[in-house]
Amino acid sequence: MTHQSSSIIIERAPSPAGSSAPASQLLPRLGSRKQTDPAQNEIFKEKQQSTPPARHARNSTVHKSDEKYQSGEGARYITRKAALRKLQLTLRDFRTLCIVKGIYPREPKHRRRAQQGKTGIQTLYLKKDIQFLMHEPIIWKIREKKVHLKRIKRARSMKDYSMAKRYASTVPVIEIDHIIKERYPTFIDALRDLDDCLTLCFMFAALPRRKTIPSYLIALCRRLTLEFMHVVIASRALRHVFVSIKGIYYQVEFRGQTITWLVSHNFGFDPRDASEVDFRTMTTFVEFYSTMLGFVNFRLYHIMNLNYPPQLQGYTTEELENELIDDRVSLSDRVAALNIPLRSAGVSGEAAADEIELDQFPMSEDAEVADEARQKYEETKNLKTLFNGMRVFLNREVPREMLVFVLRCCGAEVSWDTSIFPGECLFNEDDESITHQIVDRPSIDKQYISRYYVQPQWIFDSLNARKLLPVEKYFIGVPLPPHLSPFSHEYRTHRYVPPEEKALKDDSYVLKEDIPIDETDLLDEDESPNVDDMIDNESDGEVPVDTEKNEKVQNMEVKKGETYRANKSKERKDYKQMHQLKEKMIRRKYRNLYKSMMQGCRGREKEIKLLKYKRRLHERRRFEEKKAAMKAQHVAALM
Repeated sequence: MTHQSSSIIIERAPSPAGSSAPASQLLPRLGSRKQTDPAQNEIFKEKQQSTPPARHARNSTVHKSDEKYQSGEGARYITRKAALRKLQLTLRDFRTLCIVKGIYPREPKHRRRAQQGKTGIQTLYLKKDIQFLMHEPIIWKIREKKVHLKRIKRARSMKDYSMAKRYASTVPVIEIDHIIKERYPTFIDALRDLDDCLTLCFMFAALPRRKTIPSYLIALCRRLTLEFMHVVIASRALRHVFVSIKGIYYQVEFRGQTITWLVSHNFGFDPRDASEVDFRTMTTFVEFYSTMLGFVNFRLYHIMNLNYPPQLQGYTTEELENELIDDRVSLSDRVAALNIPLRSAGVSGEAAADEIELDQFPMSEDAEVADEARQKYEETKNLKTLFNGMRVFLNREVPREMLVFVLRCCGAEVSWDTSIFPGECLFNEDDESITHQIVDRPSIDKQYISRYYVQPQWIFDSLNARKLLPVEKYFIGVPLPPHLSPFSHEYRTHRYVPPEEKALKDDSYVLKEDIPIDETDLLDEDESPNVDDMIDNESDGEVPVDTEKNEKVQNMEVKKGETYRANKSKERKDYKQMHQLKEKMIRRKYRNLYKSMMQGCRGREKEIKLLKYKRRLHERRRFEEKKAAMKAQHVAALM
């Protein structure tokens, strides 16, 4: 209801002459009611009773702001500052908690609505995610740890070192085992999320010691990656390898799940500034991923019936953990351990996997799918024994760890020079039973006739092709063929296929290395058929009895046909009009999706044309260089 508030009127009355009263007594008191006429009060009461009470207007400015953003995107999101205030955590602890729990910022569809009308760009989270974090027991562990560190700091400031030492030995440890089980309820879920885990752990395993990175974390990553490589070798689960500028891409398969990760090249480490690389955030990720990788390794070892921790020949678990402290010994032991088989707890999983055979069922409906699955199974089975019976010796200049891992995954025996690299070497360089020697130099002084000297690319190309490629193209000093990526066909169907890949897939395809332009297609033009040669000059037979038919036959004659030439411009125009009519029939909610799909197709077509153009330029340049070299040889022979 609206009320008329009585105003306080302060009037300065002139003081009478000779009056000694103070001015405060002449003024009315603040808060005192104004003296009004009783008749006026009665009129005011009647008006107040006659007028109905005014309702609150819903569209008033006061209540509109209260009811706005109570639903929709305004009530669904929360800013990071509000989340910190709600959880009572610092920004560092909040980041750690979000990384461990898998909470990340979200991008709203309408940012201004999500930010409740505020301009600018703010970091937004879902409210339900923040409410989910409020019930996490790790928050109390973080607070307990912070209080414990303050006690240690206080004891050191008071120079009570015995108390500080006692506090340091009882620092609360934050365990995230329950979070691993919560985020990955099944083993398949953990395998699906193992790509980033392996990439980061392999990267930290190759880092040197720094102040920003805990030394125990580097040793832990080295041990876990070593265990994972051992179980891949034991199960022979390697499927693809690709060497690029970034590093080496590996792809393995466990329980029907493909896992792809990247291992950097073994180069010198260039330390970066803290402003360029945030090692603190990366360390938090590695602490989570190392716990996860430990769970995965434990499960894989038990599936393969192997002892965990792995028991290597000549090394115990305690000796291996002690030797991993030293960088030089850990690297040598890591590669040397890959050459030693693991000690199994019973029947090895590898032998059990070899006994499995696919059943044959008569399938009339999905015969093609069954044939494709059987063909894939046969390729995988042959890949596991691709290098069986091979004894490979690695020269000193090749990357040993990568080659030992790939060769042993396919059944080969590998060794190297003991004077250069320590470890368990099965045979020396002068052994006559060596079948292949991997060399990465233009020439070698002493060679044996009983073995092939090939470059390292032969191993990767043979593994990706699922067969042993001819070694003539990979001899010492021979220009290598292009190293093709085995991952290109998995995510893109409409793409450019180089001639080398066509030759690998189709044995009948022949590479035209000496012809820069497809001139053979121009030479084999289809000529129009000669109609005169097709005329049948058979003799006339007996005259039929029917006179009408006889007249038609007499009036028939053979004329020279004309070649039909299609109007291509008209056909293109008709096709375009028909295509536009089809596009108009698309529903409105699917038009944006269709536009994005067509834009992607146009981009891929443009990329294919560009790659074909570059290929033609490359072949023409190579042809001209070869022609100039042959001309120079001819001139030199004449002189």
